[in-house]
Amino acid sequence: MTAGLIALIVLIVFLFIIAASGVRIVPQARAGIVERLGRYSRTLDPGLTLIVPFIDRVKPLIDLREQVVSFPPQPVITEDNLVVGIDTVIYFTVTDPRAATYEVANPLQAIEQLTVTTLRNVIGGMTLEETLTSRDSVNSQLRAVLDEATGRWGIRVGRVELKSVEPPRTVQEAMEKQMRAERDRRATILTAEGVKQSQILTAEGEKQSAVLRAEGERTAAILKAEGEAKAIETVFNAIHEGAPDQALLQYQYLQTLPQLANGDANKIWIIPSEFTSAVSNLTEQFAGKAKPKPKPSSTMDEIDERARRDAEEAARAAAQATQEAESATSQVGTSPAPREIPPAPPVPGA
Repeated sequence: MTAGLIALIVLIVFLFIIAASGVRIVPQARAGIVERLGRYSRTLDPGLTLIVPFIDRVKPLIDLREQVVSFPPQPVITEDNLVVGIDTVIYFTVTDPRAATYEVANPLQAIEQLTVTTLRNVIGGMTLEETLTSRDSVNSQLRAVLDEATGRWGIRVGRVELKSVEPPRTVQEAMEKQMRAERDRRATILTAEGVKQSQILTAEGEKQSAVLRAEGERTAAILKAEGEAKAIETVFNAIHEGAPDQALLQYQYLQTLPQLANGDANKIWIIPSEFTSAVSNLTEQFAGKAKPKPKPSSTMDEIDERARRDAEEAARAAAQATQEAESATSQVGTSPAPREIPPAPPVPGA
């Protein structure tokens, strides 16, 4: 092998290496920035491209897909002077590789710092309760500010989310106590409403029971009154149909007197003047001094004999009551009001 052949082989290899260095393959969803002699030349699109070796230089490829960046918790002061730690998550996309390369030195750091300052401005005008319940509003405000600021950097912010909001430990304990008290209050209200409903139902039941009981008592009283009226009417009709004479009435009168004398409170009795006449009339009638009547049967004789004995016993009881009344009047200066005995029925022929 001669020296000329070796030099030719070396030249071919050198030319191949130079040609290979001028070929670039850009993957899908990537973009390359080409600098020629230190100045921006063009942007490489996905696919096979050629560059001038030793003159053109390709910077690191830029990812054109949507990227997600989570920033560490940042201390933020709310309107009510509480320090809370807020984690944020940002979704962004590079829309202009040239601006993203030459307009900002560190896009991620710039986005992080812009997010922190914007978040402090937004949260500083809200209370803790509004911060916890108005995440959508905070996200919208952050996205609007960041999208406007990063537009000239060739970056579009798609979404901004508050990952977590951590209030101080003391505030968390107070919030837990408040929530526990609220749940206890709701439980107490529900219990009170249940007791109230139970008492209402019980009262309605008692009312209906009392109404039904009163209706039953009214019906029973009406039936009882009707029965008593019927009984009185029957007795009245029986008495009138039997046509009792004066002797029977005076006999019933004498039988009632011993019953009136019973009782511890009966001290003084006033014997009516008709009493002696009633006794004498009964005695005369049953002894045969009255007008002659047809001879009664043996049963009537027994009834007359019993009536005569009752009359004699009533007379003796009346005489004894009269003596006791006189003795009680002599012993006691002021005696209670005397109980008056009803007069006897009129004697026939008197």
